[in-house]
This record gives sequence, C-alpha cells and structure tokens, in this order.
Amino acid sequence: MPRPIPTPTHHPRPRRRLRSPSSPAPSLAFALATTLAITTTTTLVQPDASAADLPHSALQPALTSITTNDLLRHVQVLSSDAFEGRGPGGVGEERTVRYLAGEFARLGLQPGAADGSWFQTVPLRGIRSTVATTLTLRGEAETWTFPQDCVAWSPRMQERLTVPDSELVFVGYGVVAPEYGWDDYKGLDVRGKTLVMLVNDPAIPDPQDPARLDPSMFRGKAMTYYGRWTYKYEIAAAKGAAAAWVIHETGPAGYPWFVVVNSWGRENFDLDTPDANTNDVAVAGWIPLDRARRLFTSAGQDLDALKKAALRRDFRPVPLGATVRFEVTNSLRSVQSRNVIARLPGAHPERRDEAIVLTAHWDHLGKDERLDGDPIFNGALDNATGTATLLELAEAFTRLEHRPDRTVLFLAVTAEEQGLLGARFYAEHPVVPLTKTLANLNIDGANVAGRQREIGVIGQGLNTLEDILVRAAKTQNRSVLPESEPEKGYYYRSDHFEFAKLGVPALYLDKAGDDVIGRPPGYGKQRREEFRENDYHKVSDEVKPWWDLSGAVEDAQLLFRIAHELTTTADAWPEWKPGAEFKARRDADLARDGDRSRNPKPTATTPTPATASP
Repeated sequence: MPRPIPTPTHHPRPRRRLRSPSSPAPSLAFALATTLAITTTTTLVQPDASAADLPHSALQPALTSITTNDLLRHVQVLSSDAFEGRGPGGVGEERTVRYLAGEFARLGLQPGAADGSWFQTVPLRGIRSTVATTLTLRGEAETWTFPQDCVAWSPRMQERLTVPDSELVFVGYGVVAPEYGWDDYKGLDVRGKTLVMLVNDPAIPDPQDPARLDPSMFRGKAMTYYGRWTYKYEIAAAKGAAAAWVIHETGPAGYPWFVVVNSWGRENFDLDTPDANTNDVAVAGWIPLDRARRLFTSAGQDLDALKKAALRRDFRPVPLGATVRFEVTNSLRSVQSRNVIARLPGAHPERRDEAIVLTAHWDHLGKDERLDGDPIFNGALDNATGTATLLELAEAFTRLEHRPDRTVLFLAVTAEEQGLLGARFYAEHPVVPLTKTLANLNIDGANVAGRQREIGVIGQGLNTLEDILVRAAKTQNRSVLPESEPEKGYYYRSDHFEFAKLGVPALYLDKAGDDVIGRPPGYGKQRREEFRENDYHKVSDEVKPWWDLSGAVEDAQLLFRIAHELTTTADAWPEWKPGAEFKARRDADLARDGDRSRNPKPTATTPTPATASP
C-alpha cells in the first residue's frame, strides 16, 4: 500500500489535462472524434440550503463540480464505437482502462493498486463453448439447436468433454433451504443426471391473502439468493449433477430470452483458478419456456401442474423418462484483465488506514462479428453512465478544501457482465483489508429520465447505510422508498454483492423510479421498461436524444454526501441490521480482527445461501 502522505490544506483545483510523467496517456483523440452530437443542458442540481442538517458550504465546490455535461462527455467516450463495447481482453479494454487511469491522474489522485500502479490484474479465462445437444425420449433422438431450443455452455476449462446419456430430472426450484424447511431433492441421488429447474424462488401465496406472496417464505415478493441462476448451478454441482438447465421465464428471470442469448451464447469468462472449474457442472444452460412445455408434454407431464406442485414442501423430483447427451468443444484463452483503482489518501492519523470503496463496472459485452450490421454492444446506460458517475465523484472529492479523514478508493471493475468477476477478485484480494473497509457504494447505471422526488434502495432494510441515505436525501427534499422490483433480484446482480457476502456493508441505489418531475405520471417506469425490452444487452444501448441527466447529477450528489459523511465522521461505521444474512460474517471478522468496538454485540444469524451456498 502506498505510504500515506501528510495532510495538505489546498484550494479546489481547476480542471486540467496534465498528467504525471509516470501515468499512462489516455490515448483518446480518436475516441473524442467519434463522440455523439447531442444537445444537453448544463443546469446544475443545487442542494436545498435550508435543510437543517446540510453540511457546511465547503461541500459546494464538490457538489457543483458534478454536471450533466461532464457526465455526458464521459459516457460518449466510453460508449463510442472506438471502445468496441468495452469487452474484457481486447482493444476495448485497453482503451477503457487507459482512459480511466488518465482521468484519475488528471484529477491528481494516486494510483491505488497494491503494486503502486493504477491496475489490479484480474486473471480470467475466456471460454467459447460449442455444445451439441441430443435428447432421446422413448427411443427417438432429437438434436436441439441454439438458440431456439437452448443456450448451453461448459464452465469447465477443458477443450473437449462429453456427458453421455444423462437422465433428465425435474427438481422444481432446485432449492435446499433449511431455514425455510425446504428441500426439493428429498434425498434423491442426482449424480450424473441433468437437472431441470425453475427460475427464481418458490412463489408461495400468503395464506391470509392469496393475492400476495407469503413474506415468511423466501422473503415474499423479494428474490433471495436461492432464486439466482448462480445458486441453481452451484447446488447442482454440489450434488454431483452432470448438467443443469434453468427454464427461462421473462417475469421471474427479470429479462427476456434475447438477454440469455446475447449474454451466454458467446465467449464467457471466469476467474482463472487452479482447479479449472472441474468441480462445476459439465454443462450449464437455459431453455425457453415454450420449448420446456413441449419437452414436458412429450414426456407425458404437465409443466403448469408441476410448477404448482413445486410450490409445496412435499414436492419430490420427477424423472422425465428422457436422456440427454452433450458433446462440448471449448475454445479457451487466458486474459489478464484489469480493475482500475484510484486512491485519495485519508488525512487523519488514526483513521487514514480505514477506507470506503466506490465501485462501478467499466466492462460491457464487447462486439459480436457474427451479427449482421452493427456488431458493437456500446453499453451506454449499462454501464458507461455508472463509470462516468464514478469519475465525477472522484472529481468532487478533489474539489474539497480539506481531504477527508479516511481513504477513498475509486474502483472501476472488470467482468461484471461475466458474473461480478472483477469485484469478486478485488474482494478476495483487497487493497485495504475488508475489516478496515467501512462500506461499498456501488453504481450500476444512472437515472437518464430526469429528476425524481424519490430514491429507492436495492435490498432495503439490510444495513445502516440507509440511515445516512435518508439524511442525505432530506437535503434534496427527497424521500427513500423500497426498490421498485424486488422480485428481479437486483441485489445479487451487481458488484456490491461481492463485498456484502464477505461482510462489508454495501449500498446500491434504485435509480429508476416511476415518476419524473415535470413529466406525465409513470414516465420513469415507461422509460425503464423500454430499455429492458429494446436495449438491455443489445447493440442499441447507445446515448439517446431524449436523455435528461439532471437526475443522474442529483443522484451523484446524493452519493457524494453519503461518502463524505462516511469518510469524515469518527463513529460512522455502518452495520448490518439484525436478520441480514451478511451480519454474522461481518461480526465474526471484526471480532477476529480484535476490534469489537464497532460491533459490540455480535449476533448469530441463520446462514443463507449468500454466505453458505455451495
């Protein structure tokens, strides 16, 4: 870790293009030349100076440094065709990480990686699978095709492998949850079998109100980790299954079928580990709902009836009387991808070794030359906007007259789209020990619809960061609401989760509210649904003429206030609330670290898959 430097007293620095001789050049002339021409306002979102708990005026230079023009400038560069969709391991990565390092250097921040550079190397293995799938039912063999019948791949880092004549078994939701008295397997030996599972959690009706879901089972409407596809494949591997298929349904999955095709039907990445993923299932995949219905009907089963049966504790696995054979050919490559880390050292002699981490993922899906026409997944909203916000927050901190007491790390992570890999690698190899890391504030996307009177919390009720959020929101005359779509499991789908499951309190804002100031009712919801249907993980995710980044500015200012309080208040250590599945891990780690003062009464909680899954 770089040696802390003495506390300076300095004036807010003007914008500049200077960089130190040792820092990398941004190499951006070509990218800036390709940026989109778009009209936008330069209106700043001013905080409400009448709020009783507004910090002193020294915050004003920081808050007003966050502008719509600056956000848009960064987004246009990062989502330009010159950056080739920011896929890990290619030209797009090189240009992206150099741009980010150049911007951090321009701001006067320090390189934050352990080796004194801007980059934390993240070893990845690229896997492009070709899977020949043959299903045999009643003696009749049928070849399944991509992507009409299934999307399948192998996570194992082997060039060739075969799964011969594996029995197909429907296992309901595939969940083993002792705290809910739930076991979909009932002791069945599934070694060598191919499991077919439903997506999401068991949607159990409330006995008191069948129109609602039972809040005492799998958190009611909100998805738990048991509902995530990652858990499905993990539990299948733990039980020795050869393969696992998840039945796709747009509502419970949270995205349509084309997202599955664009996300998994191409080169995938995983962390390059010594075991080469040999303990994973040999084949993982998805099948669309209509294809699953035809399969079950051919097997003499009623999928809808089995889905209802799977909502009961007494459900038992159902063999489908079919076998499936997989012939897998993998094209493998090693990639040394990079997290980009910038550091603002803390000023307080007793607290500068403590830190907060602000994260956004810089990566997207790269390009796919197999596509006709435009092959580039520009990823403007996902997540050039979040990365731009991270850069603006970094600038805001440099505009403070006095450096904060605690260290601030600005972490732009790789391979989020591949399963939060960059965040996972950092959390397992942190620059600041996690027991010295107060919190993670994560930015994935931004509000491009305009200013809103509310702000949501993904995973509301988990930790005391929400208390700071409520105070900060009051300075903007805004209220804090639960997330708008808890059933889609967003808490498990972005980088903060890798911090949370290792015990670090994390905050992830729901930036897409239903209503927008000055717009018709439901305008925000309309734009959110349009993005999900038309642009999410598609080449059409580009800067739109209708974007209004004033709401993104306001949200960034809100995050800055939260981060500033965490870095300047002596007793600001956030805690997990009772019942949060991450609390036991944090309490144990802090107790083992010899510092019980921050969590004086460790509370044992029942483990959940977020901390105890296979």
